[in-house]
Amino acid sequence: MQPASGTGDTFGTAVNTAAIDVVAAPPAPKKGRQDKSCPQNARAESMSGSPDRVMHMDKDVEVSQCDTAVKADQATYYVIDDLIEASGHVKMMRFGDLYTGDELKLKMDTGTGYMLDPTYHLASNNAQGQAKRIDFEGDDHAKVIDGSYSTCEGPDPDWYLKSSTMDIDRGRDTGSASHAVLYFDDWPILWAPEMPFPLSDARKSGFLAPTVGGSNRGGLDIETPYYFNIAPNRDLTLFPNFITQRGVQIGADMRYLEPTFNGETKLEILPHDAATGTDRWAISSVQNTVLAPGLTFNWNLNAASDDNYPNDFTRTITTAAQRLLGRGVDLTYAQPFWYASLRATGYQVLQDPLAPITQPYDRLPQFLFHAGRQDVGGFDWSTDFEAVRFWQPDMVEGDRYTFTPSLAYPMIAPGGFLTPKLSFNLTKYDLQDQAQGTPGQFTRSVPTFSLDSGLIFERDTELFGRDFTQTLEPRLFYVRTPYRDQSLIPNFDSADADVSYAQLFNTNRFIGGDRIGDANQVTAAVVTRFIEASGEERARFAIGQRFAFNQEEVTLPGELPASTSKSDLLFSALGRFSALLSGSADIDYSESTHSVNQANLVMRWQPGPKKLFNVQYLRDVQNGVQQFDTSGQWPILQRWYAVGRVDYSVPDHKIVQGLMAVEYKADCWVFRFGGQHTQTATAVSSTSTFFQLELNGFAQLGSNALEAIRLNVPGYQAVNQAPKPVNP
Repeated sequence: MQPASGTGDTFGTAVNTAAIDVVAAPPAPKKGRQDKSCPQNARAESMSGSPDRVMHMDKDVEVSQCDTAVKADQATYYVIDDLIEASGHVKMMRFGDLYTGDELKLKMDTGTGYMLDPTYHLASNNAQGQAKRIDFEGDDHAKVIDGSYSTCEGPDPDWYLKSSTMDIDRGRDTGSASHAVLYFDDWPILWAPEMPFPLSDARKSGFLAPTVGGSNRGGLDIETPYYFNIAPNRDLTLFPNFITQRGVQIGADMRYLEPTFNGETKLEILPHDAATGTDRWAISSVQNTVLAPGLTFNWNLNAASDDNYPNDFTRTITTAAQRLLGRGVDLTYAQPFWYASLRATGYQVLQDPLAPITQPYDRLPQFLFHAGRQDVGGFDWSTDFEAVRFWQPDMVEGDRYTFTPSLAYPMIAPGGFLTPKLSFNLTKYDLQDQAQGTPGQFTRSVPTFSLDSGLIFERDTELFGRDFTQTLEPRLFYVRTPYRDQSLIPNFDSADADVSYAQLFNTNRFIGGDRIGDANQVTAAVVTRFIEASGEERARFAIGQRFAFNQEEVTLPGELPASTSKSDLLFSALGRFSALLSGSADIDYSESTHSVNQANLVMRWQPGPKKLFNVQYLRDVQNGVQQFDTSGQWPILQRWYAVGRVDYSVPDHKIVQGLMAVEYKADCWVFRFGGQHTQTATAVSSTSTFFQLELNGFAQLGSNALEAIRLNVPGYQAVNQAPKPVNP
């Protein structure tokens, strides 16, 4: 040992008395141990012994090396063994974690030893506890004997885990307690022979906290998931679920992420449902694969055992409102200016007896090709080709071939634009199972000319005391498509396009490929925007209407031609008026009936963290829909929060979706309880209750209430989540 000066104080306050500073050269590293190349620093008011054998230190002792530092009243350092024995108000800091106790024995080179009657604090997750003894089995591994663990601060935590033996593995950020009892408010609430728990947000294998819930469709259900952290890019969750009125449901969720492919597969199986006497199951699988540069292969497969699956299992992978399960595969090759895709798609219909759905056509197969370039000598061109076979066992089947080239010449200036465009739709049908006397082949050739034009005016203005740039953008959009008789062509995939402001500027009033609407019409519209100096659009208002010069004749089967020469008046608005208030509106107003045919009004008010109110009004006269959907989150008392959603159907006089919950936020835990109502079919509903105790940084016990709340309340913030910064 050689005298030295200027050693720093590991714990922050320098020793101001007359002290002796010494530095010991690190011992030679032992085989299999990490070489600690930094020197050992020792400080005390008095020292005695042999610098190359044993050093006795007394009063305000400090010994440190690398990321380990020890303070005590007395200590003895055995130089050859690189061993320190300390007693009296012992404190040890290593890798940010703090341990205090009565006695410490520690080999500095290996990080092994023990501490008696310790308390500890882990820096990464603010966990703490006490024990009879801690055995240090390495720099990042410790064993707590007859100890406790909690992420609550203070000497009397609201919840804590007690265990005969507890392993703390800082290298893998995992903990494991043997013969563990979880206490809440000094009451034991859970016992387990082995209880793993996280020391950080990193993923790790082990049992997840069980979830407990119940509903009127299955009774009480208890789920005990087990998580396998197979690799950083792969994991598997198994979730046995005991449902009192049905039996044991087994589920699995596999996720994977590779350089050339990724996906997720979920599976649920309930052998011999006690309520129905049948086997019940559901599967959902998605994968995206890169076979070569530009070449991809993807699938999306969904299926269920029976029509009532979403009614009976509302918390599973087939949601309550999902009645059409899609399945498809596609192989696509893409280059910068073209792509080709080969697909096969189909559907499973989960029928509601009181609201049956017609089985959609399967596409077995479908080939798509698209190519296009912009600004080629000032022109934009594109071409699309589709060949598809439609299959449906109870209806007309057939093949459809469509070729659609188009050419446009955009003329754009700072204050406006003018874009003429010409396109052709060339279609051929080969049909089977046609009615007697109906031809099995059809061809259709339809040209379409459009002219899109608009002007842009700007001015500086002030609104609510703030400076804006306001635009005024009038727009005219003309379309000419001649009439072609398409009454004998079957309808495989066409439907009326949804009425909206954006649809006013489409050349075809139908979606799908079986109907090309005749048109000799112009759309007149105007938009105004309010734009801040930063470029952010704070508000936008638009109004438009379509005027037909000739009566439209092409219709879908069973429909009549439009009786008026002009469309409804369509209004669209979007505004983010402040950080507190935002909203949007889409309104379809009929001038002939002087009434609103469709409306979608949305407003969000968020005056502060955990304060939220959403309201939506939806009206669709044609489909008999009129709904008020309100949701929100609000503090009601100190530490108490209310959260809920009510989606009410006015014509049916009933709640379609509903959720009411109350949350209590303590310093280190949150309790949630409430109920949920879901309309799963026309005459079927599911009502469930839930509760959840979330122990911060440890586990969530009870139902998966947090997921239910987030799905039902847009913008919800967990009450134990730090507030997000809000821009004005």
